[in-house]
Formats: sequence, structure tokens, C-alpha cells
Amino acid sequence: MSTEAPLPKPESSLSFTQGLLLGQLSVVILIGAFIKFFIFGDPPSPDVTAALRATERRSRTLANKRSLLSLRTSTPKHPSLSKKRSSVLRAPPQLTTNTILSKTYYNVDSHQPESLDWFNVLIAQTIAQFRSDAQHDDAILTSLTKALNGTSRPDFLDEIKVTELSLGEDFPIFSNCRVIPVDENGMSAAGRGEGVGGVPREHGRLQARMDVDLSDFITLALETKLLLNYPKPLVAVLPVALAVSIVRFSGTLSISFIPGSPLNATMLAFSFLDDYRLDLSVRSLVGSRSRLQDVPKIAQLVEARLHTWFDERAVEPRFQQIELPSLWPRKKNTRGGEDAPSEPASMSRAKGKEMERDLREEARREVEAESRAARGEVERIEQEGLRWRRRAMGEEYAIPGSMPGSLPGMNMT
Repeated sequence: MSTEAPLPKPESSLSFTQGLLLGQLSVVILIGAFIKFFIFGDPPSPDVTAALRATERRSRTLANKRSLLSLRTSTPKHPSLSKKRSSVLRAPPQLTTNTILSKTYYNVDSHQPESLDWFNVLIAQTIAQFRSDAQHDDAILTSLTKALNGTSRPDFLDEIKVTELSLGEDFPIFSNCRVIPVDENGMSAAGRGEGVGGVPREHGRLQARMDVDLSDFITLALETKLLLNYPKPLVAVLPVALAVSIVRFSGTLSISFIPGSPLNATMLAFSFLDDYRLDLSVRSLVGSRSRLQDVPKIAQLVEARLHTWFDERAVEPRFQQIELPSLWPRKKNTRGGEDAPSEPASMSRAKGKEMERDLREEARREVEAESRAARGEVERIEQEGLRWRRRAMGEEYAIPGSMPGSLPGMNMT
């Protein structure tokens, strides 16, 4: 009786074919979905995007205010240590925000907003000078190129080149300026009622808020290459060109002073409220031969990145600080008048060098004149000595008009 092992049944080739077809079909579906939704997908409307971003910023602001209020109620206040002051310098009376408001006749509750027409003219002149300086020596172009490339550029990104830079032609318009009281954390203290017993409430510090609106076309265009370095360096290179333009900006700017101390300088703080709107225009071009133009997803990524960059630097509760110089008059800062000509430092240096050259030339001419006079005096002394020597030897020249053979001093009879 022979016991033979059963032979394995051959697998059906239909299952392998089905798996291959199913895998290829899934890859095609993924590629099609990527092309449809990532490359050719319709972006949301600007109004919907702006509303979503405003809601996110507002939620962050409210969360920050709630955390500040909780810290304020839980943290006890410690009395500050006072340092003995000099008895020579007369100490001024204690100056509070209410005192400043009363002495300047400004009522934060009833004062009408200001138009700031004069401020718009000053800002326009400043921006015009900035644009002129940027065109003069390409300083802003060099700085932008250096900042974009930097030292931490990723390996998959080639050198970034600036191909277009436009600083615009219009100017921002500031309006509706009003002064409101804020606490030490920058939160608005207006509308909190009066103090105990009808006494006016004590304000922390003052903050100026103004609306700003800019409609312009400020453009920055770049080009670079995406490098594929796997499995070996520079397997593929994908050229990318990008142009970003600021079309419209509107928001509320807040400005306030942060008082200084003997160790810290006075600061000027400014920031934007979370109700701003920034409209951008992003143009893109990907590829060298078969080019994809204005990919919506790239525009969304660039806009999101720019909004995040701005929110993290200049939108409440974050703010920017500028150190203010000392306001006491200094001799070195004096300009104008007869003693101190009101000229730029470069012109003063140029005139100083020119005067130095003139003084050197005049001194050189005086030295040459003195040397010539000294040589003439030496020659005269030498001739005088030669004449006296000849007279002593009897070789004096005949006096003009005398007869030959006669000596000077002889009388003719």
C-alpha cells in the first residue's frame, strides 16, 4: 500500500491578475484625486477665508484675555521697594493718567475721533523717501536676497533669486484716531464705570487706536528650484517661480508708550487688533517644459504662511517695541545757526577734507617761497663776500665813466 503525499493545487492566475489590476487602479485613483483636489481644486472665496481667519484670531485673543484675568485674580500684589532719592533735585508731584487727561483737556469717554490728515502727509513723505532710498543703491534688494537665502536653507531648495520688487505707488490712510485707557496688560479699560463713591476711575496707561487702510500693489517675485537628492544627489530638478502681491490691507493700529526706568529705556509699542484683513494675490509657475500655472493649493499655503508670520509678530496680544532716544537736548545733536551749519554729516566730512587739502597746499607754497628766499639770500651773501675779497686784493672793477688806468679817489688836475 503506497502512501503518496497529495500534490499542492496550483494557485489560480486570476487572483494575481486581479490584484495587479486593483493595485494599478488604486494608484490611478490616488493620482487623479491628488491632481483634482490639490492642483486643480477650486479655492474658497476670499470672504469665507477672511471670516474663518478672523474667527480664529478672535478666539485666541479671548483665550489670552481670560488667562490674564485669571492670573490677575490669583496673583497677590507685592509692595515695591522704594529707593532713596536725592534731596537736591526737586521731585515733581505724582503724575497719573487722570492728571495728564485733565491737564490736556481730553475726555476719553466723550472726545470725538480725529481725522489725522496731517499724519497721513508725514507718513506719505516718509514712505516716499524710503522708496527713493531703496532705488538709489539697491540696499533693500541685497538685504532681501540675503534674508531669503540665509544660513538655514533646506537641502531640497536651490538658491532663491529675487526677480521683481515693487514697493507700490500709493500710501496708507490713517483715520478715526481715538485715545482709550488700557491696563498694564494692554486690555481696554473703557466702559468699566466709575470708582467707589462716584470718584472717577483711575486709568492705567493710554493707548491711541487708529484705523488704517491701504490699497496698493506691493509685489515680490522669486524663483528657485526644488532638488530631489534621493537616491542620489540631483536626481531631478523642478523650477518654481512665485510672485506675491499685497492688494489690500485694513485694520486697527494701536500705539502706546511703555514708561522707562533708570535701567530700561522708554519704549514705543505698536500692534494690530485681531480684526484686520489682508488680501493677497499669489501667482505661481511650476515646471520647465510642461508648466503648471497658478496652482490654487500653492496660493493657499503661501497665504496661510504669511498670515501666521504676521500674527506671531504684530497682532495682539503680541506687539513690537521701538526704543526711544533720550529727549534731553545734546550739543552733539544741535544743527543750524552760524556756529553749527545745518548740513548732513557726509557733506561736513567732505568740506573738512577739502579744507584740509587747501591748508596743505597753502603750507606747501609757503615752504617753497621761504626756501627760494633763503637761496636768494645765500647767493647775495656769497656775491658780497666775493666783492669784498676782490677789493682787498686790488682787483676792484673800474668805476663806470672813469678813465682807464685811473684809480678811484684820484683827483684830476
